[in-house]
Amino acid sequence: MNRSIRSRFLIVAGLVLGGMIALVWGLTMTDRATADPVGFSPAPVVPLATQPPARLVVDAPLPEPLARGLVVVRYRTENLRIVPVYGPAALNVSPRLGHLHVTLDDAPWHWVDASGEPLIVQGLPPGPHKLLVELADPTHKVIDAAAVEFEIPQRPASHH
Repeated sequence: MNRSIRSRFLIVAGLVLGGMIALVWGLTMTDRATADPVGFSPAPVVPLATQPPARLVVDAPLPEPLARGLVVVRYRTENLRIVPVYGPAALNVSPRLGHLHVTLDDAPWHWVDASGEPLIVQGLPPGPHKLLVELADPTHKVIDAAAVEFEIPQRPASHH
């Protein structure tokens, strides 16, 4: 490697490393802003004496994929970890555990999601739709719920 290329490589590597350090520092400071007064968030390996209520926050579908007929819905939970653990014994785990029940267009059935990943639905016909997302405990008791309404746009007929 000649000297000019090596110098450029070292400059770029330094900038990347500096950016990564700034990002980690920023994330650490964000965590501290929401942590307890000592500066730490509760450890998920230690039972909590008291827990605030679990809460579900569901975003509207991402607009760009929706324009193509793909529904991508992001969500987050507060005071509950989404994991595929079920049954009455899991009610005693702290911090609390749960999963989602997802119902599309008021169907009489729902599906369970415990992935912690965004919800993705495709292949819906054009028109209005509703996605009901329910936060459930390990025994399937609903704790919180949120619904999002959206419309799949009419797509022009493809020419072959």
